Amino acid sequence: MTDDRDAAKNRLANSLDALDQTNSNRNALVCYDHAFRVSYYQTDGQRRVHHSHFINFFEDARVEMLRAAGILYKDFEDAGRMLVVSQMNLEYHAAADFDDWLRVRVELTEVRKVRMTHRYTVYRDEPEDREQTKIVTGQSVIACVDATGRPRKLPPQLLSALS
Repeated sequence: MTDDRDAAKNRLANSLDALDQTNSNRNALVCYDHAFRVSYYQTDGQRRVHHSHFINFFEDARVEMLRAAGILYKDFEDAGRMLVVSQMNLEYHAAADFDDWLRVRVELTEVRKVRMTHRYTVYRDEPEDREQTKIVTGQSVIACVDATGRPRKLPPQLLSALS
């Protein structure tokens, strides 16, 4: 188990070092777009996206943003750290329907020693919607904790890569 944890820490450190040295990856961590099509199970009886799914859309975009920067969420967990939501706010602006193409823009807006703040905007991403209708906006605060739930500092390599 210790070897696995050490290997995960090394993978995380290497990913973060690469992020620090590659400006294009650094930009991906500041702002990232994640597009997808709405599935039927994500809708209610009126074929509208159920409000609860937008939190999942935010998380998917946040995890994909890290992956695009070469950072695997699994490596945080394997290194004994978890990134947990400590605060979430959403505001609904328009409805989204089954089979719509949506795009979540996630922006990293603040990094502190143990937490990061992200801003999200969900747009309808259909070719005929030239206005890019804003569907939902939101913000989350993500805290770094250990297996016992105690706050822990974000890895130093991540902090330096994001500063």
